[in-house]
Amino acid sequence: MNWDWLLLPTIGAGRMSHPGLPPGWVMLVLAAMSCMVAWAIWIPVRAGHPHSSRSLVHLPVIGPAVRKMLSLPWLVLALRIAVAAIFLLTIYAGLFGTPLPERNLATMLTWTLWWSGLIGAIFFVGSAWCAICPWNALATWLVRRRLWRRGSETSSLGLRVPKVLRSVWPALILFVGLSWFELGYGVTVSPYATALLALLLVVLATISLAVFERRAFCRYFCPVGRTIGFYAELSPVALRPVDPDVCARCTTLECYHGTAEVEPCPTHQVMGSMKQNTYCISCDACSRSCPHQNVAWRLRSVGQEIIQAAHPRWDEAWFILGLLALTSFHGTTMLPVWEHWMSVLAQRIGDSGQLLWSFSITMGVSLLVPVALFALLALLTQRLMAKQPEYRRVFSALALATLPLAFVYHLSHNLSHLVRESRGMTEVMLNPLGINAQPLTCNQAEARHMLTALQQDTIFALQAGLLLFGFWMAVRILRHRVTSIAPQGQAAAGWHILPMLSFIVAITLYNLWLLMQPMTMRM
Repeated sequence: MNWDWLLLPTIGAGRMSHPGLPPGWVMLVLAAMSCMVAWAIWIPVRAGHPHSSRSLVHLPVIGPAVRKMLSLPWLVLALRIAVAAIFLLTIYAGLFGTPLPERNLATMLTWTLWWSGLIGAIFFVGSAWCAICPWNALATWLVRRRLWRRGSETSSLGLRVPKVLRSVWPALILFVGLSWFELGYGVTVSPYATALLALLLVVLATISLAVFERRAFCRYFCPVGRTIGFYAELSPVALRPVDPDVCARCTTLECYHGTAEVEPCPTHQVMGSMKQNTYCISCDACSRSCPHQNVAWRLRSVGQEIIQAAHPRWDEAWFILGLLALTSFHGTTMLPVWEHWMSVLAQRIGDSGQLLWSFSITMGVSLLVPVALFALLALLTQRLMAKQPEYRRVFSALALATLPLAFVYHLSHNLSHLVRESRGMTEVMLNPLGINAQPLTCNQAEARHMLTALQQDTIFALQAGLLLFGFWMAVRILRHRVTSIAPQGQAAAGWHILPMLSFIVAITLYNLWLLMQPMTMRM
């Protein structure tokens, strides 16, 4: 079969590109998707027993080590100090180092290593990154003026966040704005702009901590933290009570209020009633303040939280859909023909310079189309039910089914950057400012392109496997979510899921098509 008609020409490609997914892997993905669609439609949802989970402290061999780690508060502090030091060095390198992105620590560490590796790490460690986040650490040290212990009540104005801002809408707006700035201005290939962006986030976190109570920036405003929080709902690990009965009997709630030495929960969570990872930032305040030592990591099945416990609000559903649209849009902008498309549009509308109008229009359309299609199909799903539930409930519940699609494409896209473009990281670490560094030669760029950290076939297998895993999880979540919103006594037949199943198939096919295309290297 000739697949060339599915591949875009590399018009005007000025940089090297990663090879796309070969036809053999594409056919395997399509065949597996077809089987999953048939299973989703014809096999009814079974009301099985709740999935079990187990605290890590109860596991043999590693259990004692986990409990020991939880009793060492200086361990998290040491990690925060180390990460903050690297972060400050990164900012310094971006401001005063070489402008060559492939030779500067700011761009190589931020976009090639950190952002690419972070998405994959979420699956294994949940929201652990937030515990050592340098933006929050620096803001805390500046405002609280304490390295570790609870700060003075007078160190912040402690105002309650206005009701209009007590949602994830601010984080979504900031996420879209930062994405526009990142892609429209080419921040990923500018060490100086990368450093300014990092400083901006520290400033926002510091102002928020100085004005509002607890860590409002982490809870409501941080786009990275909210992305981690939603992706962590898919993770098989979660910070939860060791014994739920101990929490049920607790009346002092130190996990929420804190102690004389330990800060209260920064995002207003009560450990005994917490069912979702969404707003937990793994800061270890609850584990340090709990007088019963009843907080530890738990293992559970993948996706268990979304299937059983998650109850997203309207604003959270919109953030998930925004995340879905933005991940696919990032991939679209890295097609070798992207610049050609922008040039053609710019000529049509009379745009010039950095083509920001052309970029903004394309970005707006790319975000609106999938969200509008989802909203329409959610409405159709509602209409298919004899006793129609509230539309907002249907919209919010079904949005969760799209979360695995965003996660796996985000991960498979970043995987290619990580294994191909991280070559040369050792040289950059030894010379973070890129002093006297020269641009990559053709041979060096070719070596970075070809001599990957993993074999080419391994990369393709991982990308295909990730896409299938995300599709399977999305279909599975969809079936359970449609069943949960169906009126009591009304069976959620296969045809009830057809509208949203078509959406999941369409998004997966588009992401599969993106993976088939050659992708421009960042640097």
